[in-house]
Amino acid sequence: MISIFDDMSQMTDAEVQRMLPLVDEQRREEALRYKHLFGQFACLKSWLMLKKLLNPLGINDLTMKKNEHGKPCLTRHPEVHFNLSHCKNGIAVAVDFSPIGIDIESFHRENEALICRTMNDEEIEAIQAAPNPTAAFTQLWTQKEAVLKLRGTGIVNDLHGVLDGEGYRLESHINEEKRYALTVAYSNP
Repeated sequence: MISIFDDMSQMTDAEVQRMLPLVDEQRREEALRYKHLFGQFACLKSWLMLKKLLNPLGINDLTMKKNEHGKPCLTRHPEVHFNLSHCKNGIAVAVDFSPIGIDIESFHRENEALICRTMNDEEIEAIQAAPNPTAAFTQLWTQKEAVLKLRGTGIVNDLHGVLDGEGYRLESHINEEKRYALTVAYSNP
């Protein structure tokens, strides 16, 4: 199950104040540690999106623990996997009964040094041949990050071979109008 929110015009102080009483104390404290409106809003909104996805499964206890790399999981429901992501143009949440990763990124100008550090030769060729190289770079970046989040390892030193492995399938989407790319990495059965 996937939930995407991309109407960032709703990001207001009033909306943050409205959401605060709807989350538990731990999430409230976490949200208020952010000094900027975006951090507070994204923290609260992603949590409420997660709660909404878990509710039909009968899961109301969102007590969490983290693995050695910081990936959270539900303490009382380890069979349910989830992942959260946000950028200035949107928020995305994924829930599944197998490990899952999701990443959403706003388009940002790629530069040659970053491309060389993060992409292999085939990916560089695809970026250069794309009608919108910025969108192509952002999409590949979300694919890599979603796979790493699925694996639960976080960013690794060598990103060149991240997409060369097996054990996952990707669903990617580019929203040209709202200027973001989104990828979900699902575990293969």
